[in-house]
Amino acid sequence: MAPAGTSPDAGAGDDEISDHQLIEACQKRDAKAFETLVIRHRGRVYAMVQNMIKNEADAWDLSQEVFLKVWKALPKFEARAKFSTWLYRITHNVVYDWLRKRKIESAGELDDGILNESDIAAGARTTPTKIARPDDALANSELGRRINSALATLNTEHRETILLREVQGLDYKEIAKVMGCSLGTVMSRLYYARKKLQTLLCDEKGKD
Repeated sequence: MAPAGTSPDAGAGDDEISDHQLIEACQKRDAKAFETLVIRHRGRVYAMVQNMIKNEADAWDLSQEVFLKVWKALPKFEARAKFSTWLYRITHNVVYDWLRKRKIESAGELDDGILNESDIAAGARTTPTKIARPDDALANSELGRRINSALATLNTEHRETILLREVQGLDYKEIAKVMGCSLGTVMSRLYYARKKLQTLLCDEKGKD
């Protein structure tokens, strides 16, 4: 049970509480505040992971692992940093660790399994449920099918870069922090990804 006084603005609705307030409460190990933070951000995290690995079942597991790592790392989070950038950096690391492990274990074949953590706050739900994803509108349209098909042809770095920019709305500096690369690398990856997507989409449209 969280210590008295740690829940931010107990009478306010969840939407009225800022990420900063929630994070301060989480750093005091307030499970309810963490659950609110998870509910607020899990849709974007799941969409990001699922679009990167194209495997729905593993995307649920990896999204949960992201928030397990977030819970453990929150005490060290500094207020001057942007939470969304920090969150996507953790997401990036979880996905790339998973991809590297799968490549070593099965020469590129995907299999199940995530890091096993047991010290998450009791009652904090971290597994995304059936919620609206940022790219649902696209996924349910013919254009969305074409875009998703084209995205699948990009390598991991180019796909992540364009998803962070076009779906999640991060700026170039934020993307560089998330991916641990230079601004020039971000710009180069975006240029290549956009050019390839444009070519693929035009080619497929020409087949109709």
